[in-house]
Amino acid sequence: MFSVASDAKITFPNGFVAAGMHAGIKRKRPDLGLLVCEVPASVAAVYTTNAFQAAPLKVTQESLGAGRRIQAIVVNSGIANACTGRKGLEDAYQMRKKTADLLGIPEHFVAVASTGVIGEYLPMERVEQGLDQLVPRLQKGDDKFAQAILTTDTCTKQVAVELQIDGKCVRIAGVAKGSGMIKPNMATMLAFITTDAVIDSDVLQSLLWKETDLSFNMITVDGDTSTNDMVITMASNLAGNQPLGRNHPEWNQFRAAFAYVCEELAKMIARDGEGATRLIEVKVAGAGSDETARKVAKAVVGSNLVKAAIYGADANWGRIVCAAGYGAPDLNADAVEVRLGEIPVVREGLPLPFDELEAEKELKKETVRIILDLHQGNGCATAWGCDLTYEYVRINASYRT
Repeated sequence: MFSVASDAKITFPNGFVAAGMHAGIKRKRPDLGLLVCEVPASVAAVYTTNAFQAAPLKVTQESLGAGRRIQAIVVNSGIANACTGRKGLEDAYQMRKKTADLLGIPEHFVAVASTGVIGEYLPMERVEQGLDQLVPRLQKGDDKFAQAILTTDTCTKQVAVELQIDGKCVRIAGVAKGSGMIKPNMATMLAFITTDAVIDSDVLQSLLWKETDLSFNMITVDGDTSTNDMVITMASNLAGNQPLGRNHPEWNQFRAAFAYVCEELAKMIARDGEGATRLIEVKVAGAGSDETARKVAKAVVGSNLVKAAIYGADANWGRIVCAAGYGAPDLNADAVEVRLGEIPVVREGLPLPFDELEAEKELKKETVRIILDLHQGNGCATAWGCDLTYEYVRINASYRT
C-alpha cells in the first residue's frame, strides 16, 4: 500500500524546505529550526491538555484560527517559554512576526513552538539574530531541523512514506522530539507532519484527531504531561491527486500511510525515553470496548512497578494484573490471560508455571511485548512506553544544570 523511505526527512514531500542551527539558546547543540511550505498549506493541529498552556501554543492556535492555512513553523528548543506571563506571550508573537517578515508572508501564516526549561525567558536578541541567519539556509533535504527541536533526546526521530493516489506519487513525512514528561494525552513532545497530498484542512483535522488518539495519546514515559505538546500537520496540496476525503476510493490507503507515520513517531519517542533501555509494547484484546482496552493498556505501560520490573528483567506478572485491575476496575479478573511475548504466565486470572530463564530472555529484548486478553468482548488497543532506570533519575535530578 505504501513504501517507507530509507532516508527520511521532513522535507520529503513536495513543496517543503527546512533549516536548523545553533542560535545560542542552548550551550552547543542546534536550538532553532524553521519549516516552510512554498505555498499556503492546509493545516491541522492538536495541543496539550495541560491547563498551563505555553505562550507559543496560544499564538499558534490564534494563527490556525485566522484562516486554517499556514506556511511556516518556527521552533526553538532549550527554553519552553511556559509560565512566562505577558512577556513570554510578547516574545512568542515577536518570533511569529520576525519569521513572517523574513519570509514575506502574513503573520497568521506562521506557527510557533518551543520546548525546554519552564519558567525562563527566551533570549530574544539571539533568537532574532538566529532567524536572520536561518532563512537563507532553508533547503530541500535538510537534516538540521530534526536536531534543532531536541532536548534530552538521544537521537532524531524521522519517518517518511510514499504511495500512489489517483496515479500520483503522494508523500508523507514526520519528525518529532520527546524523551521525558511523556504521558498519554501527549506529553513534552513536538511532532510535525508534512504531506503533499491534496486534502482540505477540515478533513486533515479529523484524521489527525483520530490517529493521535491511536498513537501519540497511547505512549508514556514517566506519567507527566507537558505544557508545550503540539502536533501540527501541513499539506502542500502539490501532489496532483483528487481531493482526499472519506468518499475517495483510495482514502483508506492514505489513512493507513498517515497512521503509520504517527505510530512510528510515537514508538520512537517511547523508545527514546530518558534513560530507557527497552521499548515496552502492551497489547490488550478481548475488552468490553476499545476505550476499556485503552485504559488497561495505558495503566500497564505507565505503571512504575511494571517499568522497573522490565528494567530488571523480572517476570513479575503480579504487577501487570494489578495495573490492569486499576485501569479497568470492572474487568472480570477470573477471565484474564497474560503473556510475556509468547510465554503464557496467567490464565483465567491464575498463575501458570513458566521457565524463569526464558521469561528473563524475553524481558531483555529491545522491544518487550506484554499481551493481555480480557475475554470480555472485542475491544482492543496498543500502548507504548519504556523501562524505568537509574539513568532517568540522574537526568531529571539535574535537568536545569
